[in-house]
Amino acid sequence: MLKKIALLIVLLFVTVNAEPFSKMATVKPTLVQEGDKKMWCGICGMNLKMFYKTSYIAGNKQYCSVRCLVADMRNSNIDLDSVKVIDINTQQPILAKSAVFVIGSDVKGTMSKVSKLAFSRSEEAEKFIKKHGGEIANFNRVIKDAKASLDRDSAMVGIKKQKMMYPMGKKIFTKKCQGNIDLNSFKAINELKAYIKDNNICKGINEKQLQAVALYLWDIKRDKKSKNSIEISVTKDDKCPVCGMFVYKYPKWITQIVYKDGNKLSFDGVKDMMKFYFNRTKYGKFETLTKENISNILVRDYYSQETIDAKSAFFVIGSDITGPMGEELIPFKNKQDAQTFMRDHNGKKIILFNEINLSNLK
Repeated sequence: MLKKIALLIVLLFVTVNAEPFSKMATVKPTLVQEGDKKMWCGICGMNLKMFYKTSYIAGNKQYCSVRCLVADMRNSNIDLDSVKVIDINTQQPILAKSAVFVIGSDVKGTMSKVSKLAFSRSEEAEKFIKKHGGEIANFNRVIKDAKASLDRDSAMVGIKKQKMMYPMGKKIFTKKCQGNIDLNSFKAINELKAYIKDNNICKGINEKQLQAVALYLWDIKRDKKSKNSIEISVTKDDKCPVCGMFVYKYPKWITQIVYKDGNKLSFDGVKDMMKFYFNRTKYGKFETLTKENISNILVRDYYSQETIDAKSAFFVIGSDITGPMGEELIPFKNKQDAQTFMRDHNGKKIILFNEINLSNLK
């Protein structure tokens, strides 16, 4: 009994005296972007003061993490020799190529599963490792690892946004925001956030709520506006011709076949849509809606909910994720996301549209 009490006292002492690592700036942060948008990362919209110790600077751009830096490298020319990173101890920008990094400590990564923290001196990095774990690395290794995990990290972030941030943002925007916003007039999400805040578009919201609204508008509403030609739209009266369910109740799973004459049929999942595709006359008088008359076959990317062409999608079969009608073919815009999903959800195989048949539908 005395030993148990002693152990509890030790655990309590350790907990009370623990100093959890904070990524937030405790000095006046160096923010290099111009105007009000300087507060936020232009790739993901995260607050740079809150994630200052993991931020990077490339020219007049600032990122909350190396993940966002690497993501921007796909679209922008970035001179890695001039990139700066924030030193954990001094909280001042230092050249990333000269920094000493600690990879894989017990500190959570920013926009990534694995953290990558920078130090100006190897002694400070070693001291940090003794307390938080991890291993020493240089900037080349950090960039290499970030590139290798980018699609996986993006998929992880996508899941979180889909489950929490998009629904929250939609709810807040509907209840607390007013005024018209031309979403196509912004080049990056941090410009959108600055506009919402400066113009008091949303009343009485905090930083997390602002982020949710911005993500909803940037990822969901803006995409709809720029991709109307292949957007799925349904009414409350639309029923799946295969099972008879009202499809509007399952927005995440809705698929659609659009015909050249303007007709369109909506389904509550890829499985029922493909059953119809292979044997339309089994489900009603659809003799004239032949495959030759199809204009588009539309599905929604499982992570982003973006409307995509089914014929160019990647489908995961046999996973532990079920749709309104049970086991489903889960669609993705790119193969990397499909591979991540298959690994995380015990999927059996990735197939293309032309590989779907009645056998694997069963």
